[in-house]
Amino acid sequence: MSDRIASVTRDTLETQITVAVNLDGTGKVSFDTGISFLEHMLHQVARHGMIDLDIKANGDLHIDDHHTVEDIGITLGQAFAQALGDKKGILRYGHAYVPLDEALSRVVIDFSGRPGIEYRVAYPRARIGQFDVDLFHEFFQGFANHAVATLHIDNLFGKNSHHIAETIFKAFGRALRMAVSRDERMQDVIPSTKGSL
Repeated sequence: MSDRIASVTRDTLETQITVAVNLDGTGKVSFDTGISFLEHMLHQVARHGMIDLDIKANGDLHIDDHHTVEDIGITLGQAFAQALGDKKGILRYGHAYVPLDEALSRVVIDFSGRPGIEYRVAYPRARIGQFDVDLFHEFFQGFANHAVATLHIDNLFGKNSHHIAETIFKAFGRALRMAVSRDERMQDVIPSTKGSL
């Protein structure tokens, strides 16, 4: 079986980002982004997705976090697309429900070859610490567009913004883990009746 690893660099006037992924990892992480709360959330993705993540970002944080968060999502999506290759033998679909105290979120993903996102999350407050919760949508939009995946994210219950965010990222990790898992009965088959994704 071939290694499912990838490293992608994105260099713009706003950000310089390098993302390395190992889809068959153990949840190891190395982060240097300047955005502590996003790193906390990405650690959830790695641990619950059993994906090794190495993310380095130098962005225009003196303006705000927007460009850096969005571009990390874009670069992570590109790394997933590269690591998955032609997608032969993967389950393709993944889903997870994750609770944390009063919060409950659901994430469903399809590495369909068709980018799209439905994001239904209402946070009780605009910031978690210094982090602007609007940027989570930008992160996931960037990921879905560049991983070429369909992504549905729903917060079903929640009163605490930190809990809501954490359930979303944990569920995202679990859904990714399922979707990229190898299907032993379809080892050399692309999981689509069209024959391509």
